[in-house]
Formats: sequence, C-alpha cells, structure tokens
Amino acid sequence: MTAASDLDAKNSAAEPATAAEPGSGSDSLSAASAADDSAPASFVVNIPGIADADLEPEPLDPAQIVSGEPVVTGKVLWESPDGRQIRGIWQITPGVVTDTEANELFVVVSGRATIEVEGGSVLEVGPGDACVLREGDRTQWTVHETLRKAYHISL
Repeated sequence: MTAASDLDAKNSAAEPATAAEPGSGSDSLSAASAADDSAPASFVVNIPGIADADLEPEPLDPAQIVSGEPVVTGKVLWESPDGRQIRGIWQITPGVVTDTEANELFVVVSGRATIEVEGGSVLEVGPGDACVLREGDRTQWTVHETLRKAYHISL
C-alpha cells in the first residue's frame, strides 16, 4: 500500500501499521491475531489525503458509459489471500455509468451521486454516507460531483 497522506509518523507509508490492544504492552499482539496470520493487520489511511496521482486508472468498458466522460481510478489497500475480500479506495468523476454490483459496503468520503438500483431503490449518497450494495444488483450511477469512497467488497 502506498499512502500519500498525513499518516502518523510511526506508521509506515509502505505497509499498514499494526496496533496493540490498549494496556497490553508495547509491540504485543493479542493471541487471536498472533495465531491467525491470514487476518489483515490493523491500519489507518487518510482517504481524502491520498493524492489523485496515487490512484491507479481503472478503465470503464465503453458500454457502461451512459453519458459524459467519467474517469475511474482507485487503489486496493488490502486483498485476502484467496482474493474474495478486497478493501480500497475508488473514485469516479462526473457522468452516468451502469454497473453490476458485488457484495459491497462503502463510505463516501467526498462527492455526490445518485445510484438507481434496477427494480429497487434510488440512493442519494454524499460525504459520510455508508451504503450497502447487493451482489448482482444492476445499477446506474449519476455522479454529480467527483465521488471518492472507501470500500470493502466480498466476492
């Protein structure tokens, strides 16, 4: 993970920081986390502080673009060894796009969008909103202001 942010100086910019339980002594890990090497390390990332230049292009399929010229970028911060759990940052510039969703929980950090779920709800999302998308939902995203989100996807 590369984090161009105002992370605490003791946190490494190249790897997530680990944190001990309060009162457990310095540099100690709980027995559960020490025994389970597959669990991700605890870490903190300042999502708004990551520069656009640190996000990687994620080209859209032209068939997904309904209108405008939206550009998608992102950064995977952690992925499980089996590839079925992914955490990261995703950003899209204004425009209208379609998508078929994965099982996802995300929090909007900045920007605004309207997400229309085919045969279902119309979701208005903005800074501070947490949203859950169901695997297989077909959606149309109308991005009003460049939207940045922190997400967790389960495949």
